[in-house]
Amino acid sequence: MTTLERPGVPGGGFKTVGQIDATNNLVFHRKQNAMGVAVELLATHTPGAPVVDERGEFIGFVSEFDILRSLEAKKDLNQLTAEDVMAKEHISVTNDTSIDEAVKIMEEKRLLNLPVKVNGKVAYSITRHDLLRAWIGLGMDIET
Repeated sequence: MTTLERPGVPGGGFKTVGQIDATNNLVFHRKQNAMGVAVELLATHTPGAPVVDERGEFIGFVSEFDILRSLEAKKDLNQLTAEDVMAKEHISVTNDTSIDEAVKIMEEKRLLNLPVKVNGKVAYSITRHDLLRAWIGLGMDIET
């Protein structure tokens, strides 16, 4: 792994998802209005986020593609919830997942975001941008 040598970057670079300063802490609730979800995705420039139930359990993921599919099917987002439009696969990683493995999962599943579970609950998502930044050893301040 080639990384930049910079203060705050562990020797040999970042190794696990838990070492990444993720840029996506958006999480939707199952009954959240789908139009509100779409607006929040647009406002935050986020391609998607995990969906949780009332107990905070991870039940799916809603992406811009899911919203677009609903619109293409002529569905009214004001009449739908996050649960209605989300993908129901439970693909996620933990803080201990290696960056290599996270990249592999995102590539194989064609994901833009990957939910991260902490203590069994989805806490945030990592993006391809986060993984690339970590891979080359850049922190949140990406000026070199």
